Amino acid sequence: MKRPRRPAPRARSRPSGAARPVEPAGWLAPRGYSHGMVAPAGSRLLAIAGQVAWDEGARIVSDDFVEQFARALENVRTVLAAAGGRPEHLLRLTFYVTDREEYRRACKAIGERYRAILGRRYVACTLVEVRALLEPGARVEIEATAALPGA
Repeated sequence: MKRPRRPAPRARSRPSGAARPVEPAGWLAPRGYSHGMVAPAGSRLLAIAGQVAWDEGARIVSDDFVEQFARALENVRTVLAAAGGRPEHLLRLTFYVTDREEYRRACKAIGERYRAILGRRYVACTLVEVRALLEPGARVEIEATAALPGA
């Protein structure tokens, strides 16, 4: 199924302090991500270290790929909140996975969990397949960058 070409950008209302997606006119409309994000003027940059699917005691919560993805994303949201941020402040997510085919097979379930955790805000995303992650049992690690409102 062909994706539609993106029409010329139009103004939409956004929460105050929210990052703005950048979608070049004429490019294919992205599904589940944005081609770029612009941080609001005067914002503060937050770099969130790679989060895996562990609980507060640093124990991996599940062997299931989708559950690991969801918990790692919840951990990103927790760090974001601890810095005073909300999902609309996210600029970028980098997903490190140990099996990209498993990610592809689970895309629908992953999308449902993503929307449940972050809403329908699709930021700039990159997926990287790696041979292994540092934490034993981890199959997904998620790193993020956010632009928090100015002080």
